[in-house]
Amino acid sequence: MFRSFVILLVLLVSLYAQTDKELLKRADRYAKSSSKTDQFRAYNDYKNLYLRALMQDDSRLKKFALEGIVDSGNKLHIDVAQYAREFLHMKSSYQPPKPKKNTKTKNKNIRVKSSHKLKAVRWKDGRLVLKFDKKLRNNQINYFTLYDSKKRRYKYVFDIHASMLTKSQTLRKSGIDRIKLAQYNPYTLRLVIENNKKLSIRFKKEESLLYIRIQKASCKVQSTMRKLKKKPNLHVMPRKNKVIVIDAGHGGKDPGATGYRHYREKVVVLSIAKELRNILKARGYRVYMTRERDKFIKLRNRTKFANEKDADIFISIHANAVSRKNAKKVQGIECYFLSTSRSSRAKKVAAMENSADLEDMDFYGKECLLNTINSHNIIAANKLAIDLQRGALASLKKRYKNVKDGGVREGPFWVLVGAQMPAVLVEVGFITHPTEAKRLANKHYQRTMAQGLANGIERYFINN
Repeated sequence: MFRSFVILLVLLVSLYAQTDKELLKRADRYAKSSSKTDQFRAYNDYKNLYLRALMQDDSRLKKFALEGIVDSGNKLHIDVAQYAREFLHMKSSYQPPKPKKNTKTKNKNIRVKSSHKLKAVRWKDGRLVLKFDKKLRNNQINYFTLYDSKKRRYKYVFDIHASMLTKSQTLRKSGIDRIKLAQYNPYTLRLVIENNKKLSIRFKKEESLLYIRIQKASCKVQSTMRKLKKKPNLHVMPRKNKVIVIDAGHGGKDPGATGYRHYREKVVVLSIAKELRNILKARGYRVYMTRERDKFIKLRNRTKFANEKDADIFISIHANAVSRKNAKKVQGIECYFLSTSRSSRAKKVAAMENSADLEDMDFYGKECLLNTINSHNIIAANKLAIDLQRGALASLKKRYKNVKDGGVREGPFWVLVGAQMPAVLVEVGFITHPTEAKRLANKHYQRTMAQGLANGIERYFINN
């Protein structure tokens, strides 16, 4: 107990060693960087500032921290809706302490504002051309793709750090379902290209111009993609050098959640973990499990085991649960990576998974600890969570109907704290939902789920 107090005291001292002003400067510097690692550092600093504001009851600091969280979170495509709603209730922004005269110019633009304006949009030689009033920088353009499996629609999204001089507009191009250009927030211009079939999107930047070529994916490209999906190249991986630790949640005196027909979480997740281990070993990976039988293991000892094995990734497998009155309404697969997320959804799930093994520590002590541990692995863990989610959904949807995507989220899970490698917690489904619970207890469904998770792991290592 005394040791835990000393560790917490050291963490608190390190957290408050820097003044608010210094932390603001650092967060602002990271936020302006084109590196995603720095963007995550900015996001983490703004969260630390938010925690300080709560503890100091400083409403002005709280406003600035919230604005930073929302800005950096949007750039990283992290769900910050909870913070955004809180920020909307605050009208003015926090102003940092007034700097000295000789540093006034350096700290003048502490808030990130869009310095570029969109002047014109037109089609030229089959390309969409966006003209701005100033030269574009590489870090002003963020491009990503989305796929809505329910509507079977592809979305190609450009987020540009700029603003429009006109209202939002819908553009037209033969063969493309929808092209929408609008102001996403005060400092982000968003272009969304939607289509029911895959498109080939290419773009380039020249001075103040952004050229975007939109074409239907050629038959050759589509054929190649289908072949890659059916037969992924599994022989390019140096698997013998990859170490994976699989953690079956709960166990022993801790049964986890008890759901429909009294199915127990600790039994279901152990079965899935064993299936995943067998598949990965057959593919050439070195795999270890934190438990291979019905045994209780403290949360802190699970990541300690992974660290001792020098693992490349750590995957903790759990099953979700809700109250009986909501049992038939809530279902879906979710993947979480470590964060101090305050969203009500993440807090509820984390509360269940954290309850089995916690030392006495107050709320702010836990928040400080989470803010100082594992930040260097957040980016990789986020990527791993996305690949695991995609792999599981793709595998299950081939054989089962109404498989729900609960999404990739960030949450304060103690089982992930202390991991020295990318660590993810997978909620394989709701053991309280009648249909999902029966599937989770079925050997064939467990094997299909494990197959999808294994495919996600393959994709993660290939891409990283």
